[in-house]
Amino acid sequence: MKKSLLIACFMLLSAAAFSQTTVAFHQSNLPFIGVNHQFGEKWIPELRIGTDNYVEDLGFELIGNYMLKSEESTQIYIGAGIRANLLDGAVITSGINYFPFNRKDFGFHIEAAPIISFDEGALFRGSFGIRYRFLKD
Repeated sequence: MKKSLLIACFMLLSAAAFSQTTVAFHQSNLPFIGVNHQFGEKWIPELRIGTDNYVEDLGFELIGNYMLKSEESTQIYIGAGIRANLLDGAVITSGINYFPFNRKDFGFHIEAAPIISFDEGALFRGSFGIRYRFLKD
């Protein structure tokens, strides 16, 4: 038991050592702000909150993205998650992050994400925007 606990703690600390936090703004007909924290090199859970809505109509999304390709300037990802409040349902994401500047903290992104609502059918959302990574020095 102690050995398993020690291994689990080591794995969590190792993942945290290679992780980074990112904030993003996505512009579309359903715009939103996203905050994520990358664990390791592949997994990026993200919390998203809709903007340009009345407070009672805010949409919330919890997405798990998986990095397919990660280079110095370009990242390609896919993912899935759930959406609550406005257009409750499932979300399937695919996108590209591009960091064109020497310091790879500020960049741009595009994303395609079908929203499959439990009550209102399906909606295909495309978005573009900006992304900022809090890099560790």
